[in-house]
Amino acid sequence: MKLSFENTEIAFAHKSNLDLHKAYRLFQAFGFPFIVNKGAKIANAALSLGLPIKGLIKKTLFSQFCGGETIAESYPSAKQLYENRIGAILDYSVEGEGTGEDFAKAFGELQKVIIEATDKPEYPFAVFKCSGIGNFKMLMNVTNAMREDQNTTYRDDLDFQHFRSRFEALCKLAYENNTKLFVDAEETWIQDAIDEIAYQNMARYNKEKAIVYNTIQLYRKERIPEMKFRIEEARIGEYKIGFKLVRGAYMEKEAARALALGYDNPIQNSKQETDDDYDEAIRLCFECRDVVSFCAGTHNEKSSLLLAQLIDEGNIDENDDRFWFAQLYGMSDHISYNLAAAGYNVAKYLPYGPIKEVLPYLSRRAQENSSVKGQASRELNLIQQEIKRRKLAK
Repeated sequence: MKLSFENTEIAFAHKSNLDLHKAYRLFQAFGFPFIVNKGAKIANAALSLGLPIKGLIKKTLFSQFCGGETIAESYPSAKQLYENRIGAILDYSVEGEGTGEDFAKAFGELQKVIIEATDKPEYPFAVFKCSGIGNFKMLMNVTNAMREDQNTTYRDDLDFQHFRSRFEALCKLAYENNTKLFVDAEETWIQDAIDEIAYQNMARYNKEKAIVYNTIQLYRKERIPEMKFRIEEARIGEYKIGFKLVRGAYMEKEAARALALGYDNPIQNSKQETDDDYDEAIRLCFECRDVVSFCAGTHNEKSSLLLAQLIDEGNIDENDDRFWFAQLYGMSDHISYNLAAAGYNVAKYLPYGPIKEVLPYLSRRAQENSSVKGQASRELNLIQQEIKRRKLAK
């Protein structure tokens, strides 16, 4: 079938009229700055005081962007996605206080996620965030030491050893259970420490196919040369490499830190440069598909069409497991569902966790959708089109 992201009938076939109107009202609410900027703080305070607002949050913001409070509670959402040929990526979105107890709890939950995904086509990937299983300051110190070539400074650090052991245990468990595993990207000042262990585990567990995937943020400068270097390493080491391509999530924070500390901003100078590098990364991965498997994690229609076109022009099966598309649950259904209907491999990040503890995640989704030029206006327009189409079809 001809691929089109304008087909709202396919994009929203899974939503009832009531669901559509509820989503429309929610995205409309993102146009009010007070709700976006203060809503999560007010909700957190109300929950802490025991006020009965949990049900309201769960029926609105939470149900739009999250699967449930537990893995089991998230399964109906995963099943509904799978019935539409879309996989779910269980994303434990709890952000702890950075204590040893938090790291141990997150590590245990991530093990459950990997085991849950075993032999279940509903869950094509598992994912984890390194700052959830290791101390942020330690990762920063390790990255600084690596950049200054002070290997002995951090290799004996006990916190680093604990972090590495958790990281490697998750990769080993994923390999043993044949579950593809995404390592999420984070701030540049801790990323080197993450990259080092990610690529070491690729060399260990990606001998036959990509199990471990590292995330590349294309809003960062010089990512294309870095990818080429890693691909060449994989060729020499005779293993497969896994990439998840994203634009990035820490732009304001990166720019502010660079300015405050007086170093060059690692973020691209313009959105166009980011877009150009993202599409170049897609082409690079596709050209090197003999060793590269990758996921285009994007809400950008142009980039999604580019990968679909490359697969089509290469006369490759749409469901070739080396090529995946991914979007966030509750967003860009016009991309996800139309790609899936055309036969391509698609997955949705499906966040879960106790409502109070995923409020920071929900707050970011609200802020992301608050810009007039952002996602909300596009979502509203598409939902409005589908509501109108259904009325005319009666």
